Amino acid sequence: MKKGKGAKAGVSMRREYDFSRGVRGKYAERYPATSIIILDPDVAERFPTSESVNRALRKLLASRRPGPRRV
Repeated sequence: MKKGKGAKAGVSMRREYDFSRGVRGKYAERYPATSIIILDPDVAERFPTSESVNRALRKLLASRRPGPRRV
């Protein structure tokens, strides 16, 4: 990610937003790129836990016949 100017030239950060002692990526290792998936609210009602989502997806995958992969 590039460090650069804000979206609008001349716009400065508010005084109360002090990131001078911030550390870039301090907690990034806790969240691998593939671990966060956002479900729509209606789907989240039916699958409240990650285990329930994984179980349903595994059943779906097992029910499909293996064939050529579509890209």
